[in-house]
Amino acid sequence: MDDEQRRQDDWAKERKHRLPTFQEVLSRRTRPPVDLFMFYLFLQREGAEDILDFWLDVQQHENLCRAYFKDVRKSGRTIREDWPEYWDYARRRGSIYGTVVGLNPHGGKRSTTSTGDLLSEQDRQNLAATGDEKVAMRSPSPRMTSVSPGEHTAVGTAEPPRSSTPFSLSRRTPTLFKRASRAPTIIPRSQAITRQDLIASAERIYYRYLSPAGTAPGATENHEIYLPPALRIHSFPLSSSHEPKSQSEIALMAQIPDMFHAQKEYCYRAMEQDAFPRFLRAKAFGNLTPVSALVRLIAGLVILWIGLAVGFSLIFLDVQPKSKRFFLFIPYTLAILFLVSHQYELDPILVFFGQSESTPFRTLRIREPYVKKLLLGRAIWVSVLVAACSVALTMIFWAVPGHRL
Repeated sequence: MDDEQRRQDDWAKERKHRLPTFQEVLSRRTRPPVDLFMFYLFLQREGAEDILDFWLDVQQHENLCRAYFKDVRKSGRTIREDWPEYWDYARRRGSIYGTVVGLNPHGGKRSTTSTGDLLSEQDRQNLAATGDEKVAMRSPSPRMTSVSPGEHTAVGTAEPPRSSTPFSLSRRTPTLFKRASRAPTIIPRSQAITRQDLIASAERIYYRYLSPAGTAPGATENHEIYLPPALRIHSFPLSSSHEPKSQSEIALMAQIPDMFHAQKEYCYRAMEQDAFPRFLRAKAFGNLTPVSALVRLIAGLVILWIGLAVGFSLIFLDVQPKSKRFFLFIPYTLAILFLVSHQYELDPILVFFGQSESTPFRTLRIREPYVKKLLLGRAIWVSVLVAACSVALTMIFWAVPGHRL
């Protein structure tokens, strides 16, 4: 217990001198403005929040599977006795639940390509051809025709345009004012978990995120996410309304616990390498949303125009005493403050009050120590820059001799 407390203390001290990692954000170990909720809002503005929703839902699905395996072990039975098909599948292909089910005492993860019979041979060849997975995430992949359950697509049939990367979602537009919602992370358990519950969980994930648009029963909105061809699942042959009966359905059911792990890992890497660095730049080095920054740009230009118009009027009307021109300091300071705030996406006044915007013109308190330190340093620099520019512009208009036209 002392060692665990010491590790927690060391981790807390280390966090005061660095930015959080993506894993720390996902595990909810960070505080605003770099917590999971703010990352969700950031993805929402880009119209890509479904990627995080998918990761969270698959995480919940895997937690549900772990809970099922633990319940089986608590009942005194082994996984081999309770679910021999899964035991055989996990022993041959590997499983992320190896420690839970007793396959490998040291843990370990299966290969990200072992999505079982749900991947065609052509899909596996495409995966092998990609080579570097990082390149696959950054470059467009060949299109493949998706097939819904019980349907076949004729050769040459045109497929609707699909995204080429996880963060260039077709048929989606970024939204700025939609109310945020989190995927559930707590599994309600009013009764023992059954295998049908696992099928229902996997079925919901497939039809919400992986099935082509329009194939989900009763779907009103498309949440389909981009996946490279080798990781796409083209059908879901099982149903949560009845138990698997045929030998093929029983064999496919053994893949349910590990079914989406490869796709989940792909989305994790895509968010970590693409969206998360931009999120840190936006929230750890700035405190404004794009809409708020744009409003400041417009206001700054308007106030600057008014200040210049008044300044030239004082000069060409030769208004006396000349000291009246010092009042130009007010519009020039506001204008330059707004323009510099837009350029740096940082409002120093909000930072001095310890606030950062979550949505346009709505703020929350900055609680992450290192981020607070970074923003305070940048706010001081922005304040010095605004003061220097305002004083210089005011002195220029003060020094120009008046000349009445």
